[in-house]
Amino acid sequence: MAATKAILSMRQWAYLELGLDNVFEFVAMVRALFIRLADTFIEVPAGKNVNNYANVDLICEIAKSQGVDAVWPGWGHASENPKLPTKLKSMGITFIGPTAPVMSVLGDKVAANILAQTAGVPSIPWSGDGLVAELNEEGTIPMDVFNKGLITNVAEASQCADRIGFPIMIKASEGGGGKGIRMVREEKELQNSFIQVQNEVPGSPIFMMQLCQGARHIE
Repeated sequence: MAATKAILSMRQWAYLELGLDNVFEFVAMVRALFIRLADTFIEVPAGKNVNNYANVDLICEIAKSQGVDAVWPGWGHASENPKLPTKLKSMGITFIGPTAPVMSVLGDKVAANILAQTAGVPSIPWSGDGLVAELNEEGTIPMDVFNKGLITNVAEASQCADRIGFPIMIKASEGGGGKGIRMVREEKELQNSFIQVQNEVPGSPIFMMQLCQGARHIE
């Protein structure tokens, strides 16, 4: 309690004297090795990744302002978004990674599952069971087939869960890094979990899969 009161007092003093209410600023990352090795680093807005590392427009604006020749996106966030290589190409900047058509098929979880089924790869039960498709002229999954694998509301989620059986995973196809994914073990958890996935990755298509139990994620 004493520590809490001290912080509140410092915050009030800082606001009255300096016009600021920051008591502590954590700068541990500033001294990280990968920061010190870089010639330049750019501060980006905090908060959800849509404000920073997943923000295609912001990444392209920074690339242009810094006069870079190429962008390597790392992994996660915007690295799997086909809009990034497409926009960089229009700006004359090289994207170090797959082309946009390849990204749109393999970077999107729904499209990747449809492609796997088309190739005859066994898949666990999901909202797009049995969907197969030939790639269109752009090298992507046709949207009419893609949309059949999606869950757009709680009622559809409930119907799908009844078909494939609990426990299930609700996933945002553009999610990653633990964002936009929820495990649901029973019907009463379904509505809140669906809404949480929607809110974590706004605008992303959503699909559902049966939970693969006893599995391990290895990279």
